[in-house]
Order: sequence, then C-alpha cells, then structure tokens
Amino acid sequence: MNRVEGRDKVTGRARYAFEYPAEDVAYVHPVQASVTRGRILSVDATDALATPGVLAVLSCAEPPALGSREDAELALFQSDQVAYRGQLVAAVVARTPETAREAAEHGVRIGYDAEPHDVLLRADHPGLYTPEKVNPGMPAETRRGDVEAGFAEAAVTVDATYTTPTLHNNPMEPHATMAVWEENGDLTLYDSTQGAADDRDTIAEVLGLPPERVRVVAPHVGGGFGSKGTTRPNAILAALAARAAGRPVKLALTRQQMYDLTGYRTPTIQRVRLGADAEGRLTAISHEAVEQSSTLMEFAEQTAAPTRVMYAAPNRRTTHRLVRLDVPTPSWMRAPGECPGMFALESAMDELAVAAGIDPIQLRIRNEPDVDPENDLPFSSRNLVACLREGARRFGWEGRDPRPGIRLDGRWLIGTGVAASTYPSRRMASTADATVEDGDFVIRIAAADIGTGARTVLTRIAAETLGTAPERVRVEVGDSALPRASLAGGSMGTASWGSAVVRACEALLKNGERGTADTTEDVEGDTGFSRHAFGAQFAEVRVDLDTGEVRVPRLLGVFAAGRILEPKLARSQFVGGMTMGMGMALMEQTIVDERDGGFLNHDLAQYHVAACADVQDIDAVWIEEEDPHLNPMGAKGIGEIGIVGTAAAVANAVHHATGRRVRDLPITPPKLVG
Repeated sequence: MNRVEGRDKVTGRARYAFEYPAEDVAYVHPVQASVTRGRILSVDATDALATPGVLAVLSCAEPPALGSREDAELALFQSDQVAYRGQLVAAVVARTPETAREAAEHGVRIGYDAEPHDVLLRADHPGLYTPEKVNPGMPAETRRGDVEAGFAEAAVTVDATYTTPTLHNNPMEPHATMAVWEENGDLTLYDSTQGAADDRDTIAEVLGLPPERVRVVAPHVGGGFGSKGTTRPNAILAALAARAAGRPVKLALTRQQMYDLTGYRTPTIQRVRLGADAEGRLTAISHEAVEQSSTLMEFAEQTAAPTRVMYAAPNRRTTHRLVRLDVPTPSWMRAPGECPGMFALESAMDELAVAAGIDPIQLRIRNEPDVDPENDLPFSSRNLVACLREGARRFGWEGRDPRPGIRLDGRWLIGTGVAASTYPSRRMASTADATVEDGDFVIRIAAADIGTGARTVLTRIAAETLGTAPERVRVEVGDSALPRASLAGGSMGTASWGSAVVRACEALLKNGERGTADTTEDVEGDTGFSRHAFGAQFAEVRVDLDTGEVRVPRLLGVFAAGRILEPKLARSQFVGGMTMGMGMALMEQTIVDERDGGFLNHDLAQYHVAACADVQDIDAVWIEEEDPHLNPMGAKGIGEIGIVGTAAAVANAVHHATGRRVRDLPITPPKLVG
C-alpha cells in the first residue's frame, strides 16, 4: 500500500501543530538560563513589558499556579534554582513571534548567583551510584554464575572500554504547540507528540486539571525518534502563556532550543569483558555501563540490557552506574539502551573473533543460546542465525580474508564488518472503536503517526480482519478524544494498536454496526516467553590512506521480525534506522563545553547527520518468521532494530580496512590518520 495520508502530506493539507489556525493568536518566546548552575537573584522585565505588542512575561518572580511539581522539567518558573545552562527561566508573550523574540532576548534581564558546575561524564566520578531500576523498569544489575572464574578458565579474553557521545534526536518538525483555553476553562493543545493520551494526562496533572478538561490533537507529527514520547516544556509553556495572555498562543522551539529542552541520548562509558574457550564458546560475559542524568530528575538508560539476551555463557554480569550532573535530563532516543549497548557488545565480539582466529559470524553462531540466557524462558521465536547466514550469502561474505589492512583500491583501504541486532517485542494495552458509516468502516484509536505510516498499517490490519478492501476503511488517529491508545515508542505501536483494532473489528463483525475493544487482559497474558526481534547488519567501508575519510559503499540489514505487515513501510523503517546508525558511527556527536556547560554544536550546521549521499547502496530484507506468541497479527516491532548494531558493523569494517580499532564514537578522520 501507498501511505493513505500521502496525498495530504505532499499537497500541504496535512496540518502540523504550529499550522492550526486561531483567532487573535499570540506567540511566546523562552528566555533560557545563561549560567549552568546557581540561583536567580532578580528578574527585570521592565523593558519587555514596555515593548509595544508584549502581552505578558512569565518567570519565577511571580510563579504561575500549577497542580503538580513532581516533574521538575515541567514545573516551569516554580523555583529560583538553575540546574543546567539553557533551562527555561522566563518567557515573553507577544502579538507577533518577532516581538516576542526581541523582547525575550533584549528586554528581560536575569540576575544570577552562579555556582561551580560539573558537566562531564567520567568513569571515576565520585558521584556514581547504582540506580534502583533502568528504563523501562528493568533491574540495574544482573548476575549469574561466577564471572571471575569464567574469565580465569578462558583461553581467549577481551577487556575493552567503549564510549558513545551525547546524541540528539533532531526530528524534522520542531517541538511545537498551540494552546487554546475555552471560556468554560477547558484546554485544547495542538501538540507535536508521540502519544496524545499520555500527553493529555501529563499536561492535566501539571496544570491541576481533570484529564477530561484537556484535549490534545496531533494527527500529523513530523518525527520524534523518542524526543516527543513524553511531554516537553513547550507544551506547558504554551498553556501557561495562553492563560496569562487570555488568548491562543503558539510556540515552536528553535533548533538550538531543542538541544536544551527536548532530551538527548546520554553519553556512555562501557567496559565489556568476554572470555571464551579455545573453540570460541563464551565462558563469561561482563558488561558495565556508566551514564549520566540531571540533578533535576533521574533517567537511567538500559545500556547493558541487550547483553542479557544475546549469547550463551554460564557466567554473566551486567551493571549500570549513574551520575547526576549539571546537564539537561536525558531521555529516549531511537532504541535507547540497545543502540549504544550493542555497539559495545558487538565491537567486543569482533575483537574476540580476531583474537581467537574465528570468523565473526561463526563466533556468534557458536554462542547461540537455546533459551533466554538470563531467565531460562523459551524464545517465542529467534532467528538470528538465519539472519547471519542469509546476510552472509547476500553480502558475499564467503571467502573473506580476515586479515586487516591489506585490501587496497588506489588510495582507499577496503574492509567489511558484521554485527548482530536485537530489540524487545512488547505491546501495551490499548482501546479501539470500529463502526459502519455510510457503508464504509471507520476505525478510531488515539494512536500516533509520527511519520512511520501508522494509519496505513492499521488500515491494512482492519481491512484484513473485516475481509474488505483497504479503500473502504478510514482510520482516525492522533487525538486524545479518541479511544485511548499507548504512545508511539519502544517499537510497540503496531503491536499494541493493531491488537486493539483486530479485536474491535472482530466485535464489529459479531455485532453488525459497532465493535469496541480493550486489550488490557490480552496484554496481561503476555508471559512465559522471551519475545525479541533479531537481525544482522553488514557494512563495507573505504578509508582514505592519507586523510582518514571513511565512505560507506554498502550497508545490508537482514531481519527476523515476525510477520511483515506492509513491506514498503517496513523497508522504509529499516533503512531509516540503518542510516541513523551509520550517522552515529561516523559523524553524530553533541559536544559539551566544559567551561560554560552548554552544548557547542547545537544546530544542523554543526551537528552532522547522515544523508542519502553518505551511503551508495543500502538494502534491508527480512526472512519469513511465524510467531504465534506475539499478538493477533504475529508482528514484531521494527522501528528501532534497524539502528541497533549498525554502528558496530561500520566500526568493525573500519578495523578490517585499517587494522585500527576505534572504540570511541564517532569514527572521525583524526582518529584514523597516522
């Protein structure tokens, strides 16, 4: 199928949050902290308030009324404490965006009592501690067997530390909101969000309103990569500004503001130790992750979690250590945990293959577990070996000379690399409504289409269940007034929403005119199996002998992700994830200025992301996989697994090309020259 909303998008009929019309609309522009840690001593908004067109100034000088301060990132202007550079400390509401910006930048003077700050993550930080849980509620530590004994008996060992930098999501559509207060006190927000229902609940709690008094509308969202998975300050600020100005207010964060206010992927320091016998079978695995959060809130990414399911070893340990720094709070970014964690694990597996003299594909196959190695549960399906073998066939792996640094094409060194991928297959409870209207079928569910094609795949699912043509099905999403649905995140959207749509359509077939469904009981029954998607990533690189420039002629991903419901959409998701993973490997990093505590390269002119010209040939395929233990469609999530493993495949290919092992991403030319 083509995207059902495709025509609306290319003709401009599809409206995004900032584009909704409103009468007598005003605009709000934030004032951000210019110190990294300290206290606000004074707020002087005299000049701003004297500016023609300015309607209001918000700040901690007169804290706006809130219903909850539990989320410190959303409790705007409630405290005079500054926790990080770029934090919201004031805002100006005006009749035009230009007036609001001018008054915010030049008409509001903030006096600070600055304090020394600490913004750099390091493995020996005295503030490191073990969090109680890591995202999304996993244990921070797992142990099985005697790891040190396993290393002592190993014939071959690897002990290496890998680092990944701060990374930012950078969706195409900025975080934007229009807030409209009705005369009866109800609030409607047109918000760029990955979950209208969850967004509504959070906003209502922060503002002290019953959820039924708040409505969030988000039918079209221009990407998120996790950064719009939770409510961001822009939504609360727009609501407060509209209340203060007594009229609708629009806010679209600038690209630079997004770097401070919308989350990011925490940097990581990961020590991976592997021990294996002479045949390459693992005797011990240890994966220790160090990461950061803010002083405002704790967010602990599950960086070492994928190591818990990947390979068989009798002795195992994973740990997470966290330090609270004077930085914004990190959050979800595509495949949080699995993405940085698998870079470290799959790089270490490549190092082990080199040290043991074993082909890296064969090493992975030899360590394939029969059951989940952490909890002994059977896998609902696991076809990693099939992905590795099919990828090897398609990529031309057979006959690969494992020796590094010997293949030359003119001035270019050539290498190939492989890495495995994994991502959990989960679903969350959702509700849906299916009706017959004018002879056609209408499906209503508060799902979010953030550019992934949710409308299209739900149309396909509904049509198949109803036994009708997709053209006779209309799917309505992106509104908290619709039947409640889980957010778009964790690669759970299709599995969660599709389950509810199937059940609602089945009920419609029984009842004739309307069917409703709530999958809470179905989801509670998802026990007894370890459910994961798997894949294999292959990369070919060319490295310039003189400059260290890295080019990527080929990327191939082979995936086992249950039933692929809509091939065109699936390939788009896989290729998008792989492209993002290549960017992580070679160019993406947000640089922190230790002196002033801010992000230095906080725009797309300096924060480089991969584009089409950065890879010549990229392909994503999948193997047929039937899994009856997942959901009514037999589908696994695919939005995130494409990024997992890609960076490691590229890094392993760079080693094969040059003989140089780069353990600190990104792999920039200075790390290869010389």
